[in-house]
Amino acid sequence: MENNKETKYNKLITVVSIAIPVVVALLFGINLRKMGFDVEPLSFLPPIYATINGFTAVLLVAAVIAIKNGNRKLHENLMKTAIACSVAFLGMYVAYHMTSDSTKFGGEGLIKYVYYFILITHIVLSVIIIPLVLTTYVKAWSQQFDKHKKIAKITFPIWLYVAVTGVIVYLMISPYYAH
Repeated sequence: MENNKETKYNKLITVVSIAIPVVVALLFGINLRKMGFDVEPLSFLPPIYATINGFTAVLLVAAVIAIKNGNRKLHENLMKTAIACSVAFLGMYVAYHMTSDSTKFGGEGLIKYVYYFILITHIVLSVIIIPLVLTTYVKAWSQQFDKHKKIAKITFPIWLYVAVTGVIVYLMISPYYAH
């Protein structure tokens, strides 16, 4: 019975982990203004979703501290909030890109390569983190704490990297946003 439940969740995790990046990629390619819709660019969103990324990083660190101190309920609440922040970030990110033109990074020389390295690793790992977060969450939710702890040791640093680099990418490209 437990194996059937785990198989069901693994299938759901796989579907969601594929669907999110595909839907984001498709929506990223849609610009409502270029399609003739009279929508204002949501140019106020990047600093908000960058802040949410920063807040997510703080929540992740606080959650690790909470569990190391034996406070499982606080850990659980912090992790649920981190997941909610990531979902909010994703919604705002897509909304911004559906209403605004993409901003080109204007830096030159070494900083340009640093920016693109951070951006590319951020994007790749943001796709990889989806099934890791979902699997880690399901293991805790199903009270498989030994398996949860094992995968959380992989999930945590990747998710933290994605959250922190999201802020760094924003800070590096923000001088080039159209005002």
